[in-house]
Amino acid sequence: MVAVTRVYLVRHGRASAGWDTEPDPGLDDEGRRQAAATTEALSLLPDMPLVSSPLRRCRETAAFLSAKWKYDPVTIQPVVGEIPSPDGVPLRERVDWLRTAMAGTWADLGPRYTSFRDSVRDYVSSLSRDTVIFSHFIAINAVIGACRGDDRVVISRLDNASVTIIDLDVNGHATLVRTGRQADTLIR
Repeated sequence: MVAVTRVYLVRHGRASAGWDTEPDPGLDDEGRRQAAATTEALSLLPDMPLVSSPLRRCRETAAFLSAKWKYDPVTIQPVVGEIPSPDGVPLRERVDWLRTAMAGTWADLGPRYTSFRDSVRDYVSSLSRDTVIFSHFIAINAVIGACRGDDRVVISRLDNASVTIIDLDVNGHATLVRTGRQADTLIR
């Protein structure tokens, strides 16, 4: 039997503010409800390392499972953070930039963004233990794209607090097991 590492990629719960109004919002009431529901599902798994983006919405989502498992500390990993917006783009213009970016490919975005994509992919592929990662819409899509050999920025319309499952073989080759629940909206 070949050893497999399973990675659970959890998109954060719904944020209390949009990407164009607050640089680091926490969860709103619905986001906390979503995080609690996802925790109930994940808590049936055996305890495993928890990793989170440094942004509040991910850390707050991770805190639910951390408390349930009494697992501390959650490892903060910047590489699974939010896609960076271009230098000099004002906060209020970030959503317009993101909508355009999401309609294209990583190659269209250029080296800064292919590097972001590759860093997320490489970090996930380097894991040797089953792990839960609390991350973001675009970062999780980067991993899905790596599994499928698809260069589009958005492949799956992942809902808040959805869980995407990836298996890694002993060489770190990723296989998509299940895509997380789909959303009606893309940006929040």
